[in-house]
Amino acid sequence: MLGYYLTKIGDVMNKIIKSISVFLIILFSISSVNAKTLTERLKEGHKIRLGFGTSVPWAMAGDNGEPLGFVNMIALTVLEEMGITEYETKVFEWSGLIPGINADRSDMVTGGMYILKSRCANMNFSDPIGVFGDAMLVPKGNPKGINNYADVVRTGAKLVTGAGFNTVEAAKKYGVPESQMMLVEGEVGILAAMKAGRADVAVQTFFGAKEHEEKTGGAFEVTDPKLMPKETLNVVGIGFRKSDVEFRDNFNAALAKVMANPEKMLERAGEYGYDRAQLPPPEMSTEWACATK
Repeated sequence: MLGYYLTKIGDVMNKIIKSISVFLIILFSISSVNAKTLTERLKEGHKIRLGFGTSVPWAMAGDNGEPLGFVNMIALTVLEEMGITEYETKVFEWSGLIPGINADRSDMVTGGMYILKSRCANMNFSDPIGVFGDAMLVPKGNPKGINNYADVVRTGAKLVTGAGFNTVEAAKKYGVPESQMMLVEGEVGILAAMKAGRADVAVQTFFGAKEHEEKTGGAFEVTDPKLMPKETLNVVGIGFRKSDVEFRDNFNAALAKVMANPEKMLERAGEYGYDRAQLPPPEMSTEWACATK
């Protein structure tokens, strides 16, 4: 009888050991796939995945999911310079762009992100693709006389901006209390809050504000970005995972070639308002932005 039970116990143990072995093999296989760099995966035939939100005219998806907006046009021009012509698109909420790439749901962030110290801690950026400023969106006639953060504080106005936008940090830096701030999801949420009268003023990129001004037929107007703090001038880059340094470096080499002869890129990105005025000066580098912004 004892021998029978020992045999049964041995059989159970063998099954457990086999199950554990299978689990470890599967786990190792998954880890090996995830450990591969973007360069290695592209060599195996995988398509590169562009991650962006809906932020007109920076980046958005067309009716068939195709990448539109001037940041995507710049990114596609650089990828073509690298010999990469096949890609997929992944659309996120703005606040999900960095978590998405780090969760391996995309390979590049082409949403039009400013290069900020807080973002550099979680994602690598390419060299800058452009320099941009922010502006306020106010009701037509600017009844409260709001042109910058100081005016928001002075008037007690309710300020709306996008969750995860650089403007959240900027507003706090210039003294806007949280009680006066409303955070929403991206450009769509900003315009919805303004149209519903839930906010008195919005702060966003100059391009985004201009788009909303045009979209509402003049119900709102854009303030002069030169009246904003000079420190709010920022550079934009394409985002990559920290593990994809080799691909980022190759992308930068191709980007330098595109910027040296930008006519093709300007023609494509120009359809969305990008022009030579946005070409970044050499002193405004990624290293500079990661250290000071």
